[in-house]
Amino acid sequence: MVKPTPMDRQAAYDDYERARRTFHRLLDTASADDLSRPSSDTKWTNEQLLWHMLFGYMVVRALLVLVRVFGRLPRKVGKGFARALNAGTAPFDLINYLGPCGAVKVYGPRRMGAAFDRVTDSLLHQLAAESEADLTRGMHYPVRWDPFFKDYMTLADIYGYPTRHFDFHHRQLTLNGELK
Repeated sequence: MVKPTPMDRQAAYDDYERARRTFHRLLDTASADDLSRPSSDTKWTNEQLLWHMLFGYMVVRALLVLVRVFGRLPRKVGKGFARALNAGTAPFDLINYLGPCGAVKVYGPRRMGAAFDRVTDSLLHQLAAESEADLTRGMHYPVRWDPFFKDYMTLADIYGYPTRHFDFHHRQLTLNGELK
């Protein structure tokens, strides 16, 4: 059996910090017109897309729980769970779209910034406490739900997921009238 490569925790810390600084800069420099402008290649406004980018970090907390549970079960159980979730892609897509539409009515830019800080701090605190063995534990994922989900992902992969998601969507923002 091949021994997995240890996770580069410092790279994860650096990526989270870069995303946090970028998120705050985007919120701090965006005008009301910028936030209400349509984003590129999505049906969301820039403000809705920013919330979706924040949500990418929020959802990791639930994904970590799933890995901890399904990572201890036989792989066929996790594969079945992933197949069931893939079958529910249409309702997931609708909820994934509508969530930011409603969330921005509750979360304004200031609350989004504070929430981003809280969730990334929490995730980094959890990452610091993870053992190397736990970081190699994994499960199967519904690959139809997100282009960054792989069929099988470890806990280390899940910690890396939100920043890849963030960077992808950052390029779709049209703040200040330009693509980022």
